[in-house]
Amino acid sequence: MQLAIAAGVAVLATGLFLAPLGRQLDEQAMRRALVIAATTAENRQVVRDLRKTAPSVDGPVQREAERIRRATGAEYVVVMDAHGTRWSHTDPKQIGEHVSTDPKAALAGQRVMEIDTGTLGRSARGKVPLYDDDHRIVGAVSVGIAYDSVRAKLIDAIPGLLAYSGGALAAGAAAAWLISRRVQRQTRNLAFSDIAALLAEREAMLHGIREGVVALDRGGRVRLLNDEARRLLGIGDEALGRSPDEALGEGRTTDVLAGRVTGTDLLTVRGQRVLVANRMPTDDGGAVATLRDRTELEQLGRELDSTRGLIDALRAQDHEHANRMHTLLGLLELEMYDDAVEFVGEVVGDHRATTEQVTGKIQDPLLAALLVGKATVAAERGVALWLSDRTRLPDRLVDPRGLVTVVGNLVDNALDAVAATPHARVEVELRAEGRAAVLRVRDTGPGVPEDQRDLIFTEGWSTKRPPTHRNRGIGLSLVRRLAERQGGTVTVGEAHGGGAEFTVVLPEALAEAEPAPGSALATAAGTAAETAAGTAAGTAEEEPR
Repeated sequence: MQLAIAAGVAVLATGLFLAPLGRQLDEQAMRRALVIAATTAENRQVVRDLRKTAPSVDGPVQREAERIRRATGAEYVVVMDAHGTRWSHTDPKQIGEHVSTDPKAALAGQRVMEIDTGTLGRSARGKVPLYDDDHRIVGAVSVGIAYDSVRAKLIDAIPGLLAYSGGALAAGAAAAWLISRRVQRQTRNLAFSDIAALLAEREAMLHGIREGVVALDRGGRVRLLNDEARRLLGIGDEALGRSPDEALGEGRTTDVLAGRVTGTDLLTVRGQRVLVANRMPTDDGGAVATLRDRTELEQLGRELDSTRGLIDALRAQDHEHANRMHTLLGLLELEMYDDAVEFVGEVVGDHRATTEQVTGKIQDPLLAALLVGKATVAAERGVALWLSDRTRLPDRLVDPRGLVTVVGNLVDNALDAVAATPHARVEVELRAEGRAAVLRVRDTGPGVPEDQRDLIFTEGWSTKRPPTHRNRGIGLSLVRRLAERQGGTVTVGEAHGGGAEFTVVLPEALAEAEPAPGSALATAAGTAAETAAGTAAGTAEEEPR
């Protein structure tokens, strides 16, 4: 195909060059004929002989015309009178005859250049009028240049043109061969039909798999997004041709796609989705990133953690319940009935006091149940979980499940921080300020170093080894995402007396409606406390520091 194109271009260029060359040669021949005719017309002897003699084969006009013809190499030099009668001609038989072409223009005083056919064949002609001494037209001179000489010059130019064209064709053939070799290497010797089939298969595969694929060029711009990547990242075709920073904004997901964070199975959060990303460079300087949705898996992992925590709590409660039953049995066997009644009252009162303390300050049933359950888990782990005296939260939450996730993650984070420390204590403060909700979780653990207070909210950051079924480093990142989604903030500092203090401010967390009666909420929360504690706790993510 490339050779055919090169040959066609060479032929076309040659033809386009020959066409103006032919016209140029015609123009030169006609001008030459016109100059010879004008020079002959300036010969005053020819004019005098034309007026004084008769046309004859050996007349002076014929002799002078033939001399000029031989001297200039013209095909013919014809002198005619005002009636168009020839006084000279190459063929003596034509002398005295009327010219074969129309002489009116020349006899009217015009100079004529043309390509025409006469008695001697096709020729390039020049005709000029012949004036006497009084500037009257007494005849005309017609000079012809054989057209065969023009054609011969054109034919003589063709070999040179063909040489240049052949050289250009040879260069084009060499370039075509080099290009074809390069194309073959780049396409790995695949035919066009094979490439088209591979492209169709690739499109079907990319849009059919349930894994996000993002391809970037060597400039770091997005050049391909499959359907799953659009869904997971929440972007569309407007991201094509743009860098990840422009398409996604700042964040860990952008850093992973741009290659600023390296590694395998990198954990990142995009919106409400937990993603696992891998990035592989390509030979052309670009990269291909794959994204897997681990949101459901993370939820299952948190449920598994909460179930294990609940099992551990139930096992400890079972052991404690057995101890209490043994104590009660001993009191009854010793017939210490009053002490038995007092002992039962203390056990029931402790649990009721915890429930009433929580539901009296937290009127949302989900949050109340969560904190009652967390208090039980904390007690079994030897940690004192307290509600601050300033805690007051009405039942007007816009997104109670989101706040449950925030509180659960922060409380679990604090319980992990104070584990195996003396006098372990976690304090929760949750209050309403207008429509805003302010949450503070303080612990007596080792605290967060100042140089790590920004890193702890990064997806995948953790100082503890993850469990076998999932990765760590998600909880605090989700807390920040949930807070930012509501226009809020999350900060961490040092608690009074040591430890860490997490502060979450949600400016639009509460609705304008009046709070519902607290008694009904307290009853609902108290009833759901024991059964929903572990389940509500499961919405939180353990986040170590």
